[in-house]
Amino acid sequence: MKLLGIGSRISHQEYGKGVVTNVTASHYWVTFIDNGLETIDLDADFDVIEAADNDVDTVSFFDIEQSLVSILKKWSDASEVVPIADKYKGGKLILEPADTSMKSYELPIDKFFNKIIMVRDRLRVMEQRINASDLDEKNKVDLQQYITRIYGSLTSFNILFKSKNHNFVGQKSK
Repeated sequence: MKLLGIGSRISHQEYGKGVVTNVTASHYWVTFIDNGLETIDLDADFDVIEAADNDVDTVSFFDIEQSLVSILKKWSDASEVVPIADKYKGGKLILEPADTSMKSYELPIDKFFNKIIMVRDRLRVMEQRINASDLDEKNKVDLQQYITRIYGSLTSFNILFKSKNHNFVGQKSK
């Protein structure tokens, strides 16, 4: 199957007439006269009105950027920006000793939260390095289970995260 180039004109049964404005590894981005921008599969059913013969790079800049971001997250110590829940912004953590003659300790909750994020990110890097190591499978599984239990121990801090997709997740009960 020869890919259509950017600028090709097509007619689609559902969307009508349009022009190919971008090509990715799996889709054409087509601006249709009556329906605006739509993505359609490369093998979708449509008629070619006029094919543009320019060479097509089937990997878009967006695809490359997403791949690079994924690789950096997976293999580096660089951490993503993880927002704290709004209700804790600017708050403080107060540790009160049982002995009332001792002074309490106050810590800005944002600073505490950043330390939690650093622990999480370092656990993720450790997990990736274990997976990439030349350890035998039994040792890899044992270490993975240990890390999963550590994540489970940290679930108490999930209340601090603004978004649930940043939460710690431990081992699921079967």
